[in-house]
Amino acid sequence: MKGNAALKDLKEWLAKKAARPETSYEDVPTEPTGYQQTASRLHSFNRYEIKYLLDEFKVPELRARLAARMGSDPFSPQGGYPVTSLYYDTADLRFYWEKIEGLRFRRKLRLRLYGQPADCTDQTPVQVEIKQRVNRVTQKRRIEIPYGDAKGWLDRRETLPCSRSQKGFVDEVTTLIGNLDLRPIVTTGYLREAFVGRDADLGLRVTIDHKVHGRDRDLHFASGATNRFIIPPKLAVVEIKANERVPYWVTDLAASIDMSVVRVSKYCQSVQAFDLAPRSRTGAPELDYSAHEVAVAAT
Repeated sequence: MKGNAALKDLKEWLAKKAARPETSYEDVPTEPTGYQQTASRLHSFNRYEIKYLLDEFKVPELRARLAARMGSDPFSPQGGYPVTSLYYDTADLRFYWEKIEGLRFRRKLRLRLYGQPADCTDQTPVQVEIKQRVNRVTQKRRIEIPYGDAKGWLDRRETLPCSRSQKGFVDEVTTLIGNLDLRPIVTTGYLREAFVGRDADLGLRVTIDHKVHGRDRDLHFASGATNRFIIPPKLAVVEIKANERVPYWVTDLAASIDMSVVRVSKYCQSVQAFDLAPRSRTGAPELDYSAHEVAVAAT
């Protein structure tokens, strides 16, 4: 199968990482300017998603070509905004294995912060989100609540007061936590640039995630604990999201600048980076060879 420069870089980084496991990352500083509003208080949507790896030195070209046909996220500051997620799973990592083994229906529960982790307090708004995959369609449901309330609900099993419109989602999460005994496992974080479609491309969204990192301890968002890269820092993760179909000009653009299609999960990368699980028990049949290489990225 034809090689790719980005995947070659990924292999080289894995070899170096094995020799230097102490590699770490400090959160990228940027000034918040309203990007917390990128997620609504109660939001649900279905999308098709395609992920790519791209060498950072090619990002300026991608950014310029996207800007020529798309708008910037109106709530995103210059240079992007920090996103940090805390993932919940079972003691035996059920959600992790569902992804690795390629189940057609799978889901995960996460707590997401838009903004600087160091600034997070009990009053900071965060998103509690269920993300699930049904065949090729990604579905997300989430509510926005204060961080302290979210931790009390998810970690200490406290009852969460909610509105009538939120009750169905709150009951589902409460049942999921109780039945599966979910607990916080790892965080992931990155600096995200976002572009939104206009005119004929309404519903299209392209994000570029830089310096993807994570940790497996001191999981409070504002703990200040050291993170580790879970994707080589010279590679950006590009996600193309569309409600119905991805426009041809976007896929042509991706091919023209040598972007590598991957089926990579930031959550799985973080689990593997800290040796919480091996890559797979039986393999993932839906992965092609190149994506298979990426799936082992942090083992």
